Amino acid sequence: RIMSITVKVLLFASAREAAGNVSSINCTLDGELNTNALRQTLANQYPGLASLVLDESNITLALNEEYIAQGEVKELTNGDVVALIPPISGG
Repeated sequence: RIMSITVKVLLFASAREAAGNVSSINCTLDGELNTNALRQTLANQYPGLASLVLDESNITLALNEEYIAQGEVKELTNGDVVALIPPISGG
């Protein structure tokens, strides 16, 4: 059976601007329920975010307030909170 979950995505700094100044998004995932699928879904729904979320060096994810290491894929469950945290340093 197809599972579908909703996770809350919190946006900060440049990620918030890229999504059109929204600070949080409720994002529904079907099928694959992990952080890679979430990145892809966000990129599809918010084209302005695509270059950020699809490149791990551009954005750090935190799952329920715990940072996810670059290259790590975490399973997601309904009600999880994922934060998109851009690099802090300015250009």
